[in-house]
Amino acid sequence: MWANPNSSGLTRIKRFGPLTWWVARPHHPQPQFTTANLQTATVIDGKSIAEEIRSGIDKEVRRMKESIRKVPGLAVILVGERRDSQTYVRNKIKACEEVGIKSIVTEFADGCTEDEVLNALSNYNQDSSINGILVQLPLPQHLDEGKILDAVSLEKDVDGFHPLNIGNLAMRGREPLFIPCTPKGCIELLIRSGVEIMGKNAVVIGRSNIVGLPTSLLLQRHHATVSIVHALTKNPEQITSEADIVIAAAGVANLVRGSWLKPGAVVLDVGTCPVDDPSCEYGYRLMGDVCYEEAMRLASVITPVPGGVGPMTVAMLLSNTLDSAKRAYGFT
Repeated sequence: MWANPNSSGLTRIKRFGPLTWWVARPHHPQPQFTTANLQTATVIDGKSIAEEIRSGIDKEVRRMKESIRKVPGLAVILVGERRDSQTYVRNKIKACEEVGIKSIVTEFADGCTEDEVLNALSNYNQDSSINGILVQLPLPQHLDEGKILDAVSLEKDVDGFHPLNIGNLAMRGREPLFIPCTPKGCIELLIRSGVEIMGKNAVVIGRSNIVGLPTSLLLQRHHATVSIVHALTKNPEQITSEADIVIAAAGVANLVRGSWLKPGAVVLDVGTCPVDDPSCEYGYRLMGDVCYEEAMRLASVITPVPGGVGPMTVAMLLSNTLDSAKRAYGFT
């Protein structure tokens, strides 16, 4: 949420976790848009692109079933009752059903013990019919997220969060077994939309292990010059305004304003902030990190929320699970 500006000329933005975003208020007014400089960005239809990818996965799963009488299997562990996490898991299970991937969900209450989660992971690790395991994040604070993610079998880490997968992603000349789904989906969106990455200045807003860090590593693999903006960055607006490609993954609704963007920038909005809205099916709607209305007037290309990066994340999860099954069964 936005707090009132203080006398130092900073605006404080509260975010999840212990950190706080401090953003310098511009000393100049917000750009005034007229019919002379009004620009409308091209909107990337992530849902359509994801459907194309899922169609190919569906064909491969059918071919596998017909050839070796096996299908990929995905196990999901969900802890707690976060509405956004429940939505993500619901979408993933539905997507699995649509492409013929077997899926299993194990749900735990907020107050579950670490051993309960680890035991479930151990069972899935040993189950040969399960090719992919994901633990829906974030976990309740009393659980050791690192310890739990470390317990996922490297060969089944379809979320790509295992330290060895992230480490291999970071090292030149190494290849991870799996690339984290959201970063992989972002790069796929850029490539399929004809956006050139090589040699471009890219800014990633947020440095989480789930999105920000691996996204910056992937952009470097595609030869972009990458800057990372985070909660302690002193001049986030200035740094971001110099970027050709902006990927926002801070989890702060409307953090990125029009003044943050260079005209013609490519903007991918990973943010999914639940906002109460009784008119919506589940009582809330999702908002992105980017102020969409302002960005539309400056960006050349932009992703909406929802319907942008989200569907690609699920498609990449299906793709990783299929790849894992092919590797396990020696299917080509």
